[in-house]
Amino acid sequence: MKKILVTGGAGFVGSHLCEKLLELGNHILCIDNYITGNKKNIETLLQNPHFEYKKHDITVPLFVEVDEIYHLACPASPIHYQNDAVQTIKTAVLGSINMLDLAKKIQKPILQASTSEVYGDPQEHPQNESYWGHVNPIGTRACYDEGKRCAETLFFDYHRQHKVTIKVARIFNTYGPNMAIHDGRVISNFITQALQNKPITIYGDGSQTRCFCFINDLITGLISFMKKPKKTTGPINLGNPHEISILELAKKIIKLTQSSSTINYKVLPDNDPKKRMPNIELAKKSLKWEPSTHLDEGLIKTITYFQNII
Repeated sequence: MKKILVTGGAGFVGSHLCEKLLELGNHILCIDNYITGNKKNIETLLQNPHFEYKKHDITVPLFVEVDEIYHLACPASPIHYQNDAVQTIKTAVLGSINMLDLAKKIQKPILQASTSEVYGDPQEHPQNESYWGHVNPIGTRACYDEGKRCAETLFFDYHRQHKVTIKVARIFNTYGPNMAIHDGRVISNFITQALQNKPITIYGDGSQTRCFCFINDLITGLISFMKKPKKTTGPINLGNPHEISILELAKKIIKLTQSSSTINYKVLPDNDPKKRMPNIELAKKSLKWEPSTHLDEGLIKTITYFQNII
């Protein structure tokens, strides 16, 4: 039985990862400070003797003996990461330094949950791992975008300089149960508004595109990545390459929820990406991974979750 540390383990992705790692027979140490994580996401896990929780802010150093580290802790939705931009940068940078120092001390592998936001508002489509991105370093999104870019730099410098075993996963838009209702992400916004028959808010004209990966598929990808040999460092894109416009997504959710919602258009925020689509050929080749959940199937499961909590 491995003892595995999951930072941000009470968050949306982290809670699903903890649950799956427990199912696979591991002992899990979940750390979170509940700034964006939610204790309800891990309530059922707390009853498992092989799950332990520690309230901790990763901007403060931590020492524990574990076999693997999944480093997920960081606000990930625009509303949350822009609410306290300085703290977001501290979490991304200082948090990564602290976790990398831990991995260095205990000489164990560490996986970084990076993001498609490192590509910014991309001028290359779809985005593959060799693309350096197009990011505004002083914009309102930069606290997250540049924080994660710096975290990637740190991971590779620790790997080169200190021989730390690293895995860097660039996660594209992910959705599913345990998403926060008011996290500002497009799927949670649309479902919440549709279930309440409120106008669905679209920023811009809705022609901007995104790709959405169901949470179960992402978790499979992360675990598969960690299992790979030391030389498989990434970065590797993890996401669903099925592209859909935001307007199409809104209409689909209205139909699936049988909502009477109308669509309300607002001004597009600065630096909001026009297109976002992963090239996952490297994940297919290196990890033998690709998502299998159809968007409609995942949306129905997510809608059911939101129906039960609204």
